[in-house]
Amino acid sequence: MTILADLRSRTNTWHRPSALAAVVLGAVAVLCVAALVLDQRTLAGAPIWAKPLKFAISGALYFATWSWLVSLLPRFRRTAGWLTNFLILIFGAEYVLLVFQAARGRASHFNIATPQDAAIFRIMGTMIVGLWSATLALTVLIMFVKLPDRASAWAVRTGAVLSLVGISLGTLMTNPTAQQLAQWKTGGHPDMVGAHTVGLPDGGPGLPLLGWSTVGGDLRIPHFVGMHALQALPLLAIALTALSARFPRLRDDVVRLRLVLIGAAGYAGLVALVTWQALRAQSIVHPDALTLGASAVLAGAVAVGSRMALR
Repeated sequence: MTILADLRSRTNTWHRPSALAAVVLGAVAVLCVAALVLDQRTLAGAPIWAKPLKFAISGALYFATWSWLVSLLPRFRRTAGWLTNFLILIFGAEYVLLVFQAARGRASHFNIATPQDAAIFRIMGTMIVGLWSATLALTVLIMFVKLPDRASAWAVRTGAVLSLVGISLGTLMTNPTAQQLAQWKTGGHPDMVGAHTVGLPDGGPGLPLLGWSTVGGDLRIPHFVGMHALQALPLLAIALTALSARFPRLRDDVVRLRLVLIGAAGYAGLVALVTWQALRAQSIVHPDALTLGASAVLAGAVAVGSRMALR
């Protein structure tokens, strides 16, 4: 059974609480768009409701995908259901704190300016550890997924693993910057501990809505790219299945499997590339010759591998 066939036959068996969470977060995203229009306040140079909007969209995609993934499990489905319920609870509580801070005009992450801000950030940090642990357990369970179409099965497995890697990369943002460490050494108390921008303070010029820095490295990029492998690789399997109606070579499940594995390797290379670029304090929109060269090698390897798989 391919992913497309699975989507048609299993919709009624999806994990309902996470499907409902996805719908709710989709509605919240609409409300955030309205808030962006009505509330023109900014924080660190970005619209104050942009972060809640991004989290709502990302969360909706995340829970919609897990709602489907849980239904694929031949065993441990009840355990996976409870783990997913725990994810909903943790994410919901964290999101409430994020919106609370946004409404107050305060940063939610890295903010230790006041005892209340520090307590909120500490609570959110603990929640993130819980979210990561539950996702790790779910990722282990996903390794037991068995589908007749091997390309679909491996798209799900590799997507889950790379998504966990992407979530883990978020820890890079919690490290104190050199400036923050210098403040501590001189007896000062920085308002923030950690940052997403590398090479410059947070709050500089960024891409519209996304906010990714256009003048320095930004660790949110590998975090985002890696996390959404959970959707990207299954979508690749869906695309290959859809294209098989037009291209007979893709009707061979072995060919599709090879292409999915090449796509997963290429996606892992992309996550490594954007992480390396961010850690070198280089903006995503201003790559240097070294980054462009590495991108070309990666793209070439994927193209050659895909060509060999098709032949």
